[in-house]
Amino acid sequence: MTNAERMTNSQTSNYVAWFPSALVIASAALVGFTGCAGKNSKSETKATAAAKTNAYEALIQKAAAEPMVSLEGAGWKSMFDGKTLAGWKETDFSGKGQVHCESGLMILDSGNSLTGVNWTNDAPKTDYEIALEGMKLDGSDFFCGLTFPVGDSFCSLILGGWGGTVVGLSSIEGQDASENETAQFIKFDTGRWYRIRLRVTKAKIQAWLDDKQIINLPLEGKNIALRFGEIELSKPLGIASYETAAALRGIEMRRF
Repeated sequence: MTNAERMTNSQTSNYVAWFPSALVIASAALVGFTGCAGKNSKSETKATAAAKTNAYEALIQKAAAEPMVSLEGAGWKSMFDGKTLAGWKETDFSGKGQVHCESGLMILDSGNSLTGVNWTNDAPKTDYEIALEGMKLDGSDFFCGLTFPVGDSFCSLILGGWGGTVVGLSSIEGQDASENETAQFIKFDTGRWYRIRLRVTKAKIQAWLDDKQIINLPLEGKNIALRFGEIELSKPLGIASYETAAALRGIEMRRF
């Protein structure tokens, strides 16, 4: 065997001996790297969730600190004491979020679909008004779906549906708030209070957002009914949100 052949065989043997060791070292390094990455990813996820929770709580506290606008006129009676759900019960929607009272507000946490409450006391069928203030805390759909009696039927005033901007009544002649004559588009800002007032008489359904009238629907000859689905659980009188966290306060009613 020549010197060159001996050198080649020696190099081959060294390479064969070295390769498994190098593979083990590289594998260990890779495991260590991915392990650290996994830990970092989990830590980042927890940190992100904590930051989001803190921001959510801060928004609730900010909302609670803002003054409420007094209602005009006499005869208003409070429906929410700001401390408990007395007079209300959580609506049994599938996939609902939590409902709780905090800092004088009723909070509807975002669920997988609808989250809401039902009024447990007597609800008038006509000749009444309901007023409240509502705020979108998080989410991109309606933060207030107010379901109410209209004679022997029921209807819902939707604020911010179908992606966050649709306003209207569901339903009229079988058409929901996105399809019928009351449909309109309004941009709702997160973290802003909106004053909502609904008036039902034998002749009309009317509604105001802040100081602007948004609904003025004559009832003669109209077929009023709820949109098909779980929203029917809100009757006779209830408030719900859809995949959206909401804050409510100053819920009042008057009859005439």
